[in-house]
Amino acid sequence: MLVTNHVLSGAVVGAAVRRPVPAFAIGVASHFVLDSLPHWGDWESERHFLRVAVADGLTGLAVMGVITRAVWRAPAADRNKLAASVVLGMVGAALPDMDKPAHIIFKRKLWPDVVNRFHGRIQDEAPNRFVSHELVAATGFALSAAALIKRRGARR
Repeated sequence: MLVTNHVLSGAVVGAAVRRPVPAFAIGVASHFVLDSLPHWGDWESERHFLRVAVADGLTGLAVMGVITRAVWRAPAADRNKLAASVVLGMVGAALPDMDKPAHIIFKRKLWPDVVNRFHGRIQDEAPNRFVSHELVAATGFALSAAALIKRRGARR
């Protein structure tokens, strides 16, 4: 699954849970659940993967910024807990994929081999699932996150 979808799902988790530590833990767990569902992938080459990964990573980072800004506009009484929960939900949900840039940039593995093998084994990827799976998931997560954040007190 694209990291942007993990970030969006983490925002949903954080806004729904409203408790920072559980939001982080559930965010991490949600990553593996989403990766086990059918999604886009199975890249034709390393170059194709990197083109998609860089664009997706930057998009995911931008989405984190936009959502963080939205939760910081909540009323002062709710702001800290909501913001911490949403941000930690997003960080937790994206964290398992941080091994890829760490390996490419620093030539280091972040996670033990057992975690990397498990993460690789659960993937259900196919090259024809961008619109039917990734865009549908992104839309659903974005709408859910927006609704939950708005309901929890964020203002425009």
